[in-house]
Amino acid sequence: MIRDRDAKFTAAFDAVFAAAGIQTVKIPPRAPKANAYAERWVRTVRTECLDWTLIWNRRHLQRVLTRYLEHYNTGRPHRGIGLQTPLPGTAAPVSTMPVAGSVERVDVLGGLIHEYRRAA
Repeated sequence: MIRDRDAKFTAAFDAVFAAAGIQTVKIPPRAPKANAYAERWVRTVRTECLDWTLIWNRRHLQRVLTRYLEHYNTGRPHRGIGLQTPLPGTAAPVSTMPVAGSVERVDVLGGLIHEYRRAA
């Protein structure tokens, strides 16, 4: 597990992970950008998913995060890659869709997130 050097992470915190066989690695001191990708992912998943969902237990959290990951990688456009998805999804990109035709809404995570596609 990679973590920062915040004072809230005590030796007891590291001991819990060590007991589970997980090695903790601290990011370098005074290197705020060393953990930037992880921080951005945590912020995204929290604001788009977890802040709107009441999680009941670990199994429920794992199921919600798995479904959100599918949406994140196949249905959610990303600015850094030209509003494309990291993994090609089943729907055609928006720029190549025909102008005419009806649009259908696909609910993700029980309606928390909506994806839109051209109806067949």
